[in-house]
Amino acid sequence: MQDTAAARGLARCHCCGRVNPDQLSRCQRCRAKIHSRIPNSFERTLALTLAAAIMFIPANMLPIMTVSYFGKGAPDTILSGVILLLQHGAWPIAGIVFFASFIVPLGKILGLLYLLYKVRGQGSSDAHYQQLRVYRVIDFFGRWSMLDVFVVALLVALVQLGQIATIEAGSGATAFAAMVVLTMFAAGSFDPRLLWDRPDRKQ
Repeated sequence: MQDTAAARGLARCHCCGRVNPDQLSRCQRCRAKIHSRIPNSFERTLALTLAAAIMFIPANMLPIMTVSYFGKGAPDTILSGVILLLQHGAWPIAGIVFFASFIVPLGKILGLLYLLYKVRGQGSSDAHYQQLRVYRVIDFFGRWSMLDVFVVALLVALVQLGQIATIEAGSGATAFAAMVVLTMFAAGSFDPRLLWDRPDRKQ
């Protein structure tokens, strides 16, 4: 049996940090509810991640913005917008948009699915530390995944030039924002301590 707080019948209060016996329902210091693991962490994370994976499709298939010059323009998806930026020589901006709008969300979804699989799967103790690195990377890069929506919002607010040029956010921006919010909640609901609770690690 592993020498962990849960194995010793202890639980840390998430509010004040006091260690309490896990049979108590509330912290002895601050009276906050006590739980050794985030309740229903696996089920919540799985549901939110699958919902984010579904939203990933319209977020990349639907136009995220439409730029019109003198009343004429065409809608652009994330990838077509990246290609357009590359054609105009804006390599740094294209790289940032592609990384923040495509690589990061896709990486978060795949990373969360990988961690959920490992919670129910088998593996060595050494692999556990690699899985924790995956979780930390997801948590770190997740804060940058709203960058593209932020750029679109700034363009819509600031680059309104009357009849010369107008920029309108498309339905893809809504789907993209929903996907990002879902991945944020999914990452927040995942309890990495579940990786320690696997049957093959309780020996």
